[in-house]
Amino acid sequence: AFDYLLKPFSSGDLLDVVERAIKKNESFLTVRKSRSGSPIITADPDMLAMLELAEQAAKGRATMLIQAESGTGKELLARWIHHSSLRSQGPYVAVNCAALPENLLEAELFGYEKGAFTGAHAQKPGKFELAHTGTILLDEFGEMVPALQAKLLRVIQEQEVDRLGGRKPTPIDVRVIATTNKNLKTLVRAGSFREDLYYRLNVIPLTIPPLRKRKEDIPLLAEYFCDKYNREDQGRKMQLAPETIAVLTSHDWPGNVRELENVIERASALAPDSIIYPKVLFLDDESLVTGSDHSRTSTETSA
Repeated sequence: AFDYLLKPFSSGDLLDVVERAIKKNESFLTVRKSRSGSPIITADPDMLAMLELAEQAAKGRATMLIQAESGTGKELLARWIHHSSLRSQGPYVAVNCAALPENLLEAELFGYEKGAFTGAHAQKPGKFELAHTGTILLDEFGEMVPALQAKLLRVIQEQEVDRLGGRKPTPIDVRVIATTNKNLKTLVRAGSFREDLYYRLNVIPLTIPPLRKRKEDIPLLAEYFCDKYNREDQGRKMQLAPETIAVLTSHDWPGNVRELENVIERASALAPDSIIYPKVLFLDDESLVTGSDHSRTSTETSA
């Protein structure tokens, strides 16, 4: 529902509403939604081409490697691929490889039998087993140590997993999606990442362009996040001033889409009325207190 008309209304009123609705929705014709409803919003040609490739590849079971900067939406893309695939009814299991130390990561990925190590009081299946018939996301797997890389390579190639302390492998049927913000070719040349694992993961390579190279997406995303926080903040319907959109578009966004969302969420909370102006954006790590003090000092000086 976009708007409503009270009877009686003229044909001119009807045409006006339709034209505004079309203009509003033209910006979102490039929204790709999965069955889970998670949106990927873009008008960037490179991004659209990548999504076409991802959608086609999702129909199979080939391993995918997503390389992109932090905050670009790697996990969102991985989840979108899963829900666009024939495995969408199966489990989706995400593992942050950078968040766990080596010994815990191995147990989390491959599972363990009772008594496999101190504290293993019961049998526990690993993430690969939990993702059976579905998809496992190995997030920031570039942090994985070489010893685990070798075990991971075997799991992917053989489609079976050995629990710690186990006596026989367990067969699995899992699609692997790996994401990293590192340049894996550089890590391979440096000897910190296995070349054979790199090629095994890089069957379908996907790259998400950073936001600074997708300038046309900045207004679309900003409007989307503005609408998102409108829904969460009851009764408020925030809008972006034209000068605000200009400032957002000119920013480099080192934190990418994640940074943009944080800025819009903050601006929506700080804006005194329904229009978001540049003064409430606080870009480039400008302190809210500093901005406030600066504003007060300027006022006193003028007085």
